Amino acid sequence: MQRVNKLLSLIVLVLMGTELTQVLPANPEESWQVYSSAQDSEGRCVCTVVAPQQTMCSRDARTKQLRQLLEKVQNMTQSIQVLDQRTQRDLQYVVKMEDQLRGLETKFRQVEENHKQNIAKQYKAIKAKMAELRPLIPVLEEYKADARLVQQFKEEVQNLTSSLSLLQQEMGAYDYDDLHSRVVSLEERLRACMQKLACGKLTGISDAITIKTSGSRFGSWMTDPLAPEGDTRVWYMDGYHNNRFVREYKSMADFMTSDNFTSHRLPHPWSGTGQVVYNGSIYFNKFQSNMIIKFDFKTSTISKSQRLDNAGYSNTYHYAWGGHSDIDLMVDEGGLWAVYATNQNAGNIVISKLHPLTLHIIQSWTTNHPRRSAGESFMICGTLYVTNGYSGGTKVYYAYHTNSSTYEYIDIVLQNKYSHISMLDYNPRDRALYAWNNGHQVLYNVTLFHVIRSEQL
Repeated sequence: MQRVNKLLSLIVLVLMGTELTQVLPANPEESWQVYSSAQDSEGRCVCTVVAPQQTMCSRDARTKQLRQLLEKVQNMTQSIQVLDQRTQRDLQYVVKMEDQLRGLETKFRQVEENHKQNIAKQYKAIKAKMAELRPLIPVLEEYKADARLVQQFKEEVQNLTSSLSLLQQEMGAYDYDDLHSRVVSLEERLRACMQKLACGKLTGISDAITIKTSGSRFGSWMTDPLAPEGDTRVWYMDGYHNNRFVREYKSMADFMTSDNFTSHRLPHPWSGTGQVVYNGSIYFNKFQSNMIIKFDFKTSTISKSQRLDNAGYSNTYHYAWGGHSDIDLMVDEGGLWAVYATNQNAGNIVISKLHPLTLHIIQSWTTNHPRRSAGESFMICGTLYVTNGYSGGTKVYYAYHTNSSTYEYIDIVLQNKYSHISMLDYNPRDRALYAWNNGHQVLYNVTLFHVIRSEQL
């Protein structure tokens, strides 16, 4: 078999016998192709032959393994291109800021040295701005490290591709197991890198994109972030209490342009607008209780129910707009969450990570933010973001990071186009916020600031 493998390139056969001028195969697609012949000095016939496309080794297990490795490397190349584009785009942005930041810091030092000659208010304003900007300088260096890491990925893929191509031409010249381990290692590191790229800190929210105008003043709508590829169904729930019917639209286009839908009747009415569809099931708060229900759309049955102990309900600890919004269920890159308040935490927000199958609490975090002062909230990458209101001028102003159990005050404008937001949820697949704004179904794109921690890869 090894000798046959070496016949993948041009082969010279020395044939003993009479002189041949040209030999043509009966079926060129399946037979050996003889392109020319000549006679040597001793009268022997020398022919140049090319192996057929369907070689004897086409079913060789190692050849199949090589083909699979090449496919993996090609897939990783595409992922690296996406990673490279995003990292380069962000790097260009922060590099432009670098000179400005350093210049501002120099100017600040000058002002600080001569602050007695400056108006105290201006001095404090500049000092506060520098306190905000100084942490960005080391982040710039991390972005540069990200770019170097992506370049390293690109070089490794190129080297692997070259090695695999050579290995295809002559089996045995390289250690297959070694190449396979290199591909697996690169694939794992790239997957970890892409996973980190998917998450980040919220830095911006686009203007509102109105998808449809329908329903009452309050409601919720969503898509399933874990739906299989090609499943673009939209789920629609009008009102915040005393309703059991969920509409299912086949696609976003159907939702926008038609009234054709399938209606699902839930076994219990829901409470508030904090429902979420996740992996083919809808999770909702049963009306006038702190019970969480998981309803499977495929079987039309309750697959799990679980009481959220100590959680307030029936307008005990609602969002500022009311509407029995005591318990808000949401999904991000990390899974399923519940946001609510308890007497034990003095009515302040509690964040709980839920197991999507059992609905048991995996871990909880208590915050210092009053639940009734929040307009709405949503989770992105393990961070809860809270708005300062639901009507008029709105902004995201509070963030609680579960990964570090810390909070901060931020200032990100959220365009409140129709002056009353009663539902605001993040979809990690779309990287967008879904909102119900005074009878309008609205989308917002979000900008996430990501840093790849190369030392963890």
